[in-house]
Parts: sequence; structure tokens; C-alpha cells
Amino acid sequence: MKRISSTILFACTLLFLSCVSKEPKSGDFNLLPQPQEFNISGLSSLSPTTELTVKAVNQEELPVLTRGILPLSEELTGESQLTYQITSELDLPSEGYTLSILANGINIKAKDEAGLFYAFATLEQIYEDAKDQDANLPLCQITDFPELSFRAVHIDVKHHLETTEYYYGLMNKLASYKINGIILEIEDKLKFKRQPIIASDDALSIEEWRKISDYAKERNIAISPLVQGLGHASFILKHPAYYDLRDDPSRDWAFNPLDPKTYEVQFDQYLDAMEAFPHGQYLHVGGDEVHTTGRGSKEPALKLQLTWLNKVAEFAEEHGRTPIFWDDMPLQQADVYAPMFKPEMTEEEVNKVWEENEHKLLAFLDDFPKNCVYMRWNYETPQAIGNIKAMQWFKDHGMEVMGATAGQTRWVLMPQNDSNMESIRAFAVNSIDSGSKGLLLTLWDDDSPHFELYMRGILAFAEYTWVGDKRSNEEIKTAFRQREYGHTMAAANNAFISELEGPVAFWKNALLKGNQRNYLKSMENPLEKALIDFPDMNNKGEWSKEHSDRLEKAEAYMKLTDSIAEKIKLARAKALRNDYNLQVYEQVNNLAQYGPKLLLALKEYDEAVSQDEIKASAQKLKELKSGFASLRKELEEVYSKTRILTKPSNYILDQDHHVHLANQSLNFDWQFYAELLFFDKMERELEKEIQTEVTESL
Repeated sequence: MKRISSTILFACTLLFLSCVSKEPKSGDFNLLPQPQEFNISGLSSLSPTTELTVKAVNQEELPVLTRGILPLSEELTGESQLTYQITSELDLPSEGYTLSILANGINIKAKDEAGLFYAFATLEQIYEDAKDQDANLPLCQITDFPELSFRAVHIDVKHHLETTEYYYGLMNKLASYKINGIILEIEDKLKFKRQPIIASDDALSIEEWRKISDYAKERNIAISPLVQGLGHASFILKHPAYYDLRDDPSRDWAFNPLDPKTYEVQFDQYLDAMEAFPHGQYLHVGGDEVHTTGRGSKEPALKLQLTWLNKVAEFAEEHGRTPIFWDDMPLQQADVYAPMFKPEMTEEEVNKVWEENEHKLLAFLDDFPKNCVYMRWNYETPQAIGNIKAMQWFKDHGMEVMGATAGQTRWVLMPQNDSNMESIRAFAVNSIDSGSKGLLLTLWDDDSPHFELYMRGILAFAEYTWVGDKRSNEEIKTAFRQREYGHTMAAANNAFISELEGPVAFWKNALLKGNQRNYLKSMENPLEKALIDFPDMNNKGEWSKEHSDRLEKAEAYMKLTDSIAEKIKLARAKALRNDYNLQVYEQVNNLAQYGPKLLLALKEYDEAVSQDEIKASAQKLKELKSGFASLRKELEEVYSKTRILTKPSNYILDQDHHVHLANQSLNFDWQFYAELLFFDKMERELEKEIQTEVTESL
């Protein structure tokens, strides 16, 4: 069997055959994730409308079909036949399958139920491409299986929920790309029955989450809950009823690990979460970014951390779950953490750090629970020798370790850095090469971009964890566009997402003196300390000189966002599906364009000389303010089709130790807070100018 490293070659072969034979018509097939192996020998007589009689060899049930486009019939009326079977004798890993498209029929063999599901998922993609292009299916043989057995996506609902309908649709999409796990960070969005105070009024009930979990399980996705502790506990400890459980009475961040009531609360949450997500193998207990003292107990921080971890890990095991724990704090407390984020360090330098400090870990080695998965999160430098060394340390001492990469971290408005594809690739490759069980793609809601904007990173993760490093990032982007929008969008001239990253990054601080958008709510006098100054009418042109670099970028990004707007408009006209995703990007582009537009209007105001010019430019600024209200309304209308934008009126915002934008208001003001503040400043300055004119005229 011939191994082919790119579905681009797959498509080119079919196009060549089409040119030779003319009939039947071939198509451009671009599967994602790419199958491990396939052999192409021509074109079948099967069109996307050819009815297939379905026959289960061993009475297997037909798996759930996520795209619903296969022309299947259980009656013996089909023009051709599709046979399928599950056989443990298939010489492939778990979740593997073979798929044969013959001249006038299709045969599927699967290692297990999951493999059968994924065989049909691949077949649906082939049919989707054939249907899109009115093309016949290829004559081909596919042999496929995953490189990593656990391919999980993190869904973080701490600051908002999507509509329930959206979650069901998301399960179909993730399953169709062979994602088989979800770690759902639940925080207060579950109606806890054992600790009801914690739940937000808009939380889903145990039964509502269980139905989503059941739906996902039917699509070979197991949802496991993440219930935060020892730290990240603000959603609990912000409530007066739990103040006594704080490690530091003045901060709502961390539990006191020496208080028995800490475990009463945590275990009650675990029980409710396991009821809501009954199919998950794991219970993620958090444990990251926290230093505790045990209310000043003088115990070493590492001992306190492991005291808590042992108790919660034992509870998880007693209830049939494997606990997952973020591993950063023991590594920090032992002073071996820094090399993981310094890829420039040599192996010799990393080894020296470990030689000097490993004893701090070894002193507590017997206290590390062995039933726990130690999750090594590294979002930018997974290839660093220090990161690999840390993961190996856990393995060498009999502990299971798994990686966590990221499709979204602290980027505002949309994921950037090419959806973090290169880091995702690097960690997937490291995980495969090291024989790891799996990898998690974290999607943090700290600054709360729309979930649709995560899709490119998710699909890249699906590719790399299934098949490894077979295609370049650009090839995966091409596959992403074809799968998500149709073959009409596959070409590189339809790409706009990476182009949008620059304007979005500029928008974040376009009106600010520095990188302070996340800090505006907590800052004293942000109008003066954080926002750029308003032009001074007594020093004409000085403002423009001071901000010349900023204005040069504003002008460049205005042109770029105009170009992107045209690309999105054309994309919406020719895309075959997922118009809503394009609508979201359209709104992001509109918002990203606003900062540059306002800056260039301020330049006009600064350089205006005559009274008529000053009045005209001032009027333009006022119109931009009123126009922003329309822009915001349209964005919220689009976002709210799938996202719940406002928190309950009685919701208690926590102390926001990590300055999460999405935690800074009950409504959607947090998304626009810099602009809203600037309008206040602008109104004051324009009013002062009017008063000056009146005084001078008198």
C-alpha cells in the first residue's frame, strides 16, 4: 500500500484521472484529519446521490452520522451496497479502520465501535466533497488509526455559557474531526444540588449537562469535568458562606488545605459533576497557580499541595475516576520550573538546574499519588529541553504524564499566532514520539473570544493528534477552509484569518498608553493614566507628531481591514456552509477597524486650522461615537445567536486576581471598555473646547 503524505496529492491524482478520462467527473478531496494511508486507483461509478443498501456483516448497529449526507437505505433497493463490520482481528490499533471504495460499492472494517464511527466520519467527508463538486467518489483504499488515543478539547464555561443548542452542534463537529474527549471546566455553571450556593442562576442542571454528555458519548466523545481547586476557587470562596475556608482570609483565590470542610465542599462538587458527566474516565481537579500556607501553618508549600492532592486523588479513585492534576506547582516549588519556558537553554544547562534542585522533589517523592495523571501544560515552548525533562521525570518515577497545549490563552477578541498551530504541532509530535497516551487542547475563556474563532486551532489539533506531522500548517489551513466552508474556499486567496491577527492585536491597545485594557476596571483614574491624551488645540499638530508611529500603523491597518472586509464579503457569497462562522469574523474585523478609524479622525482634529475645519473634524468624532453604538449592537446581535452575553443580575463578580476581561462586568461592556472610556474623555475635551470658544468670543 502506498503511503501519501498529503491530501493535496490525493486531490491532484483525482484531477489527473479526470483530465484523462473526462467521465465521470472527479473532485478535489481534502480530508481532515488526513488518513494514515490510502491508495488511489481511479474513479468509482458512485455519485454522491447513488443510493446505497446498508448491510451489517455481524448485525452491528449503524453508528451516528454527524453530517447526515450519506444516501443510505436499509431496504434492498439501493443501486449499490455498503457493507460494514467490526472485527477484533483487524491488525490495527484501537479506533482503527479500513475503508474501501470500489467501482460499485463500499466496504468498511473496523477494529471496534469507535473505529466504525470514524470510518463513517471519513466517508461522510468524502461524500461532502463529492456532493459539493458534483463529482464521483474515488476508487480508493484507506487504512487509518490515531497516533494518540486521547485527543481532548478543553471547554471553559467559567465566564459565560453558549446556548444549549450550540453545545449539541459542537459535539457533532468535534466528533466528525475525530476528537474523542472533552475536559469541561464547569466552575459555577452547574446547578450543584449538594452545595447550591455556588451555582450561578444561569447554570445548567445536572440533567441538562447529562443529556449533553449522553449525546457526546453516542459520538465517541467522553466528557470529563474539571472542578477547580486548590486554587482558582474564587467562584466558591467569593460567597460569604465559604469565607472561613480561604487560605488567606482577604483573598478568594485558594482553599485552606488543612481545613476538613475544604474537602466536604470539594467532594460534594465532585459528586454532582460526576453525575452530570457520567461517561468520563477522568476527574480533573485543577491545582495550578496556587501557593497555600494552611492559614500560616508553617508547613512547606509543596507538602501542603501534596496533602490536598492525595485526598482528592483518593476520592476520585474511590469513585472510579482517574484524577488529572496540573503539575506546575510542585515543579515551581522545587525550582525546576523555569527551564520549561526557555527553549534557548542547552541540555547541559537544564541538567545543571535539575542536579541542583531535584532533591526538593525527591524529598516528597513518596507523597506524589501514583494514580494521578500529571498534566504538563506548556502553550508556547513544548519543544524546550526543560519541558521534555520535566515530563520524563514523572515517567521515571512511575507516574503517568500527559501534555496540554493551547488554542486560546490570553489573546483578546480572537486567537492569534496562527491559532497557535506551531506549538500545537510541536506538543503533538513530542507526545507521539514519547509514547504518551494523549494531549489536551486548552481553550481558555479568560478574555472570552467567540468560540467559533477557535475552530482553526481545533482542527489543526485534530490533525496533529490523529496522524502526526504529515502536512504543513499551510496545507492544514487549506484543508480547514475546504472542510469548514467548502471547496470553493480552499484556495489560498480566500485566506483572511491570519491577516486579521495584526489589526486585532493593534486594536487591543490602539487608544491606550500601554498594554492596559485588562486593568482599566481596577485602575484609579484610567482616563488620565491609561488612555492616550486628546489633541491640544493650543499645540496644533503636536499630538500627531507624538503619535506618528501609532498613526502610521492605524493607516496601514485601515487598508488591511478594508481588504479583509472584501474577502469576508466574497467568502460569504461563495462559501457552501458555515456562514455564521464568517459572520463572527466579519464582526471582529469591524471592531478591529474602529480604533484605527478613530485615531485617524483624531489626527484630522489635531491638524485642523480654521474654525470650520475644527468644527467639521469635531463633528466627525461625534459621528464615530454614535456609529460605535450601531457597531456594538450589530456585534452583539451576531454573537448572541449562540452565546449568552449577560450574567444574572445577582451574580457576584470575584476579586479577579488574574484580570480576566470577561469577569469585569455583568453585561458585555467588558468587551468595549477602552472605547467607552475614551468616549467619556472625548466628550469632556470637546466640551472644554466649546467653553473656550465661548469665553474667547465674549
